[in-house]
Amino acid sequence: MELAMSKSSNLTRTDLDSSFESQLSVSSRTSCRSLRLAEKERRKNQTGDPFVLALKYFSEVKAGTPRAGNDVLKRNLVLVERVGLSRGLPPEAISVMLDFAMSLCMGGVMCVRVLKFLIPATVVPQEAVVRAVSWLCVGKIAISTQVLFLRWVLTVFDMIDSKDHLRAIYGFIFSFVTEENLSPYICHLLYLLTRRESVRPFRVRKLLDLQTKMGRQPFLLHLLSLYKVFYPELVTLSLPSRMRSGFKIHNSTWKVALCAVQKRNSGQVSSDISLSLGLKDETNSRKRKFHHLELPSLSSSIQSNSSSSRSRKVLSLEQLHSFPHLLDNLHCIELPSQMGSLLGSSLALCYLDYVQDDSVFLRLNFWLGHALHEEFLYCSRDGSSGSSSEALHFLNRLLSTQHFLQEGFSSTEGFLYKFLNVWDGSLLRPQILGLLSDIPVVPSSCISQLLFEPLMQLFFTSTLFFKCSVIDCLNNMLLKWLTWHSVYALEDGLDISLNRHTPMNMTLSGFMDSVMELVRFVGRLATVGLQLEGCHSLLLSFILDFYETVCDMFLKYGLPLVVMPPAGVFYPALFATDPVSVDRLSYIMYRYKKNLTSAKCQQQETKQAFHISRQTCQEFNHYLLFMVNCLWNSKMFLPGMAIEVDQELLVLSKVPEPWTSFDLNHHPAFLGCALDFHHKVSLDLIHFRDHLICIVIYILKFARHFIMFTSVKLIYCI
Repeated sequence: MELAMSKSSNLTRTDLDSSFESQLSVSSRTSCRSLRLAEKERRKNQTGDPFVLALKYFSEVKAGTPRAGNDVLKRNLVLVERVGLSRGLPPEAISVMLDFAMSLCMGGVMCVRVLKFLIPATVVPQEAVVRAVSWLCVGKIAISTQVLFLRWVLTVFDMIDSKDHLRAIYGFIFSFVTEENLSPYICHLLYLLTRRESVRPFRVRKLLDLQTKMGRQPFLLHLLSLYKVFYPELVTLSLPSRMRSGFKIHNSTWKVALCAVQKRNSGQVSSDISLSLGLKDETNSRKRKFHHLELPSLSSSIQSNSSSSRSRKVLSLEQLHSFPHLLDNLHCIELPSQMGSLLGSSLALCYLDYVQDDSVFLRLNFWLGHALHEEFLYCSRDGSSGSSSEALHFLNRLLSTQHFLQEGFSSTEGFLYKFLNVWDGSLLRPQILGLLSDIPVVPSSCISQLLFEPLMQLFFTSTLFFKCSVIDCLNNMLLKWLTWHSVYALEDGLDISLNRHTPMNMTLSGFMDSVMELVRFVGRLATVGLQLEGCHSLLLSFILDFYETVCDMFLKYGLPLVVMPPAGVFYPALFATDPVSVDRLSYIMYRYKKNLTSAKCQQQETKQAFHISRQTCQEFNHYLLFMVNCLWNSKMFLPGMAIEVDQELLVLSKVPEPWTSFDLNHHPAFLGCALDFHHKVSLDLIHFRDHLICIVIYILKFARHFIMFTSVKLIYCI
């Protein structure tokens, strides 16, 4: 019985298994039949697609096929060209047409024509680029065609889906650097592909030899500067701290078509050439020649699901969603393919502030410098960016980025030096002056030519409000210079590292010379500006803001420098008609006294303190004596004073006791306040002359800082 049950059980399981397999087989056959029908339908549809047939033709064409009189070739070529220039080519079409062109199946003329309409719709397969680069070693392609191909690669570089295989043939690409006609483009491509592991001693020696042969070419210097970032000991050549852009933009052949394709295919991968995002309002889009002000999307240079990213445990920035997530993955983050996209993400800026890789800032400065120059320097007058919301948004984003990093970019600095020479003073004024206040310390040898001369021309021919904006900008610039000095100055006081974006070291004496030049320049602007504007109180207020910073440079920022305001600022402030200006001047002189006495004591106690110049002490003593005699002692216009007026003129003025006209009782700045107080207390019951004590009380309220130092002894030079 047990045997029968066992057989029955086995039979049942066998029947179930066979039944399941039968059902699975039927299901599989049904699924496979559906797939075959779908594939058959797709092929049927493609069979009638002229574009697919054209691609099939170019993939199967044999070398040596005649070009003259070939109507099939002409028809298919025109079809693919029309699609490429209107909608862009898909990745499969890019691969087919690039292989057809670089293999020279139908000669070099056909290769040039194909390269000119090779506009990608989405991405460019890196395998197609690698195969195309391999055709360069055949030796059949003309140099001009090779240059065109390299220009195309540089144009679509940020649209290549991955760079791993291109970096794997870094040495092969480097071998073309000795070709004189190809060298600028090869250096640019190597610059984009270089990583720390790409730098080798023999490559550095090759570049140095080439630099000796060709001279100090900018493209060679920029590639060497990147090598020096990774391995400073290998590059012994001294490189200038400020170099003009070493790589030209070679996208003129494809720019218009690429922009048109990306506008039609919104939402696709954007390239660094157009920087297209769906952010701008098409109805308000300005008509200009270039389109670089829209920040690119944050996309990694590798695919997030690729095998290389999984093997290296790489995490792209667009995959980060919170600051703790960023902290947990700081050492495995892959940089984006377009460095400009960092400006549009707060998490990316946090990573940018943390990362120590200087190549990141080199790439970002290159992108930023290109965008600024193309949009604001090279565009035509009718294509000005003045009324564009895109330009406003871009510069505001750049300003917020620099404020977040608390330092400016070297590319922004270089752009501003050129832009100031063509700026009218009204185009995006708050943003331009904001960027100008972020520039690092400029050496005193070139600060006049780069900064002072163009600003001076704008200042003297502009409105009152522009003059106030310039003074405020220079005040913010001085504040940031002094802050950098107080934070980054080394303990020995010899070298100052000013900015990691601009790797330039400056001695303390050089820094002091630059600050001295800036303060004196503002003094000249303030003197002439007050004369032109009739000592306007608004302009005077901004000027006094600047000198409130200057008077505390020693005690507040640790800079051993004291610079007094010029007479063209001191006397208009002392004789101003508003009490606030006189009060602030008193406070400024009080702070000057504190700084000078502290420096004097420190100079007597230690030999390391700076030496106060006799001229500075004499200027302070002169101003202090004049203020005391004018406001307190009522000795204005008397013989021996700084301001002397002929006695006959004083008699003709018919002013009783003119030497008391500017003391605390009669100063025009306090008279209005006293009258206002008098009217508020009692206008009908008390005469004005009986209220002298009220006037004095009100005066003392505004002259509190003046009282602080009237009894202090003069500062004498020893």
